[in-house]
Amino acid sequence: MQPALPVSAVALAAVLALAQPARSETAFISNEKGNSVTAVDLEKMVVLRTVKVGQRPRGITMSRDEKFVYVCLGEDDTIAILDAKTLKTVGQLPSGEDPELMRVSPDGKYGFVANEDDAKLTVIDLETRKVVSEFPVGVEPEGVAVSPDGKIVAVTSETTNMAHLIDWQAKKKVADILVAARPRYAEYSPDGKELWVSSEVGGVVSIIDTATNAIAKTLKFEVPGLTADQIQPVGIRFTADGKRAFVALGPANRVAVVDVATRTVEKYLLVGQRVWQLETTHDGKFLVTANGATNDITVIEIASLKPVKSIPVGAYPWGIAIAR
Repeated sequence: MQPALPVSAVALAAVLALAQPARSETAFISNEKGNSVTAVDLEKMVVLRTVKVGQRPRGITMSRDEKFVYVCLGEDDTIAILDAKTLKTVGQLPSGEDPELMRVSPDGKYGFVANEDDAKLTVIDLETRKVVSEFPVGVEPEGVAVSPDGKIVAVTSETTNMAHLIDWQAKKKVADILVAARPRYAEYSPDGKELWVSSEVGGVVSIIDTATNAIAKTLKFEVPGLTADQIQPVGIRFTADGKRAFVALGPANRVAVVDVATRTVEKYLLVGQRVWQLETTHDGKFLVTANGATNDITVIEIASLKPVKSIPVGAYPWGIAIAR
């Protein structure tokens, strides 16, 4: 019989037994002018591979099981399905004309696509790969967001300057909300109580109260040394706890760090040129930005709010999806 371990040794043994090696996360970048997708290992911070896809890839997202990468091919009027491990094209999804951005329902069963040229939201059954619904929206729909409960889909229409809220299962429009000029992106807060909409030309983010479908607050951004027309908000991401939001400011070459509770900008982070979209890692450690004009991504450590590395990718990186 072996002697009993001291309490401290027992505790240490338990911790070591439970400890698991950190899983490397992979970022998939759509390169709009390179007609390609680049995979980046975010642990080693190196490019794994770049593969050619169709014409003008922009919106990019993952299937819920992270087996597939969905890439919106604007000039091919389709959505490519890539195997997440090999980056080989294994199929396609139907869409309307010029799909800009796609989001997946919380249960992973449906895809929601903003089709810029035909002013429609397309709903796709991801198992059958067939269109199940279409909804007319405003002119040049750009952004798509799905509420955390999966009931409401928000679509931003660039030329109409509106956010459209659609109860897609009941097949009815809930609200048309006028926002600032050229809304490009929408994102629900993790608790679903707010919808944030960025307006590129208006230079602001409209915070919509989802209980009333009214704008509760408008966030403005002021970067020392830059004119107002250089500050063009696009991508938005929240931390998992909903306490912070990150807003990509386009040609301002910065990301705004916003304290959600106080509605104030904590800091502006300098990244690459024309930062368009961004994404957080699953472990909450990093924020990754797509910098179109410098053909790279910037990896930012969230805890310190400091950029740690820039990684060259393809020509004009546009969107980011991250898998474990």
